[in-house]
Amino acid sequence: MSARRHESGAEFVRQWQANSKRLTEKGLYDPAHEHDSCGVGLIASVDGKPRREVVVAGIDALKRVWHRGAVDADGKTGDGAGIHVQIPQEFFKSHIRRTGHEPSRGRLAVGQVFLPKTDLGAQETCRGIVETEILHFGYTIYGWRQVPVDVDLIGEKANATRPEIEQIMIANNLGVDDDQFETDLYIIRRRIEKRVLACHISGFYICSFSCRSIIYKGMFLAEQLSAFYPDLLNGRFVSAFAIYHQRYSTNTFPTWRLAQPFRMLAHNGEINTVTGNINWSISHEPRMASKIFGDAMEDIRPIVQSGSSDSEALDAMYEVLSRAGRPAPAVKALMIPESISQNATMPDDHKALFSYCSSVMEPWDGPAAVCATDGKWVVAGMDRNGLRPMRYS
Repeated sequence: MSARRHESGAEFVRQWQANSKRLTEKGLYDPAHEHDSCGVGLIASVDGKPRREVVVAGIDALKRVWHRGAVDADGKTGDGAGIHVQIPQEFFKSHIRRTGHEPSRGRLAVGQVFLPKTDLGAQETCRGIVETEILHFGYTIYGWRQVPVDVDLIGEKANATRPEIEQIMIANNLGVDDDQFETDLYIIRRRIEKRVLACHISGFYICSFSCRSIIYKGMFLAEQLSAFYPDLLNGRFVSAFAIYHQRYSTNTFPTWRLAQPFRMLAHNGEINTVTGNINWSISHEPRMASKIFGDAMEDIRPIVQSGSSDSEALDAMYEVLSRAGRPAPAVKALMIPESISQNATMPDDHKALFSYCSSVMEPWDGPAAVCATDGKWVVAGMDRNGLRPMRYS
């Protein structure tokens, strides 16, 4: 860490302590009201331009919330940590050129895939399904890339359950716009997941499958992220945002796939109404329709897959609403509308908005502050009752 960055971090801490003291004196803040749970946050460049500093800041911020996660007895295995960033296009295009191919103009897509580690037959089956569905949709595959990892850094339990981690790179040879490309990739991913599920293969999971963003995550400690994934240390790895998460599993057992961020969001709490939300989702699905999805509606049902955690279920619903054409802030308001009855100062226009949201779908309720992205927006917001506070600077 440079001396300048160290001084900047120290100054931030001093300012935060001074602000906390002032708020405490005015009765606006009480340290006793803090809640222990996962660590979540985001870094974003206000001008929207990808830069190396954003990725570095996201990694550093993740290391600062190490205390928000649990550590196994081996001292190296964690509940899970990860980071969600934009796809550094030049980083991956340079790799494609090294393989002897010239990438096409425009965005390429990257799928970050967990494969069964010990069953080579299942690995090949999964790769075949992934490739078949991509080609069936009319897109071209540049190839697979084995993600460089340093397995010596992580604990025995994390290593014992570690998947094979690979990336598949996809060309937009159809020349569609980025929104259509992203929609097609979502449908392709759902088709892949259904086919693999039908084969009764365990250990397969797609972390991200997008032309806009990519997720690096795993069952390790926050401080191990960039060392385990050397890609994140490359100077060409740039992004305009970084959503980071350190997991503290309170109601599910730690696994590689349950490490956050998920495909759209990361959060630091629980969704207490998740059973009801999933049941409502199932009851609404027969009437679901979308001009964007068209005849592919059957491919994306069920929205919430069986056995999903509350976080996965929340993310799955967030994703389908976003892919159906709503921007990320609108999805946040729709799924987690602010409580009207407990806010006497809310403007009437805001009350009307949240009343509308509550009439469209049942709110997902529980103490869980959320950071999310649809690849174009990044949003951060509290739960309906403000039980998980967030700070910004």
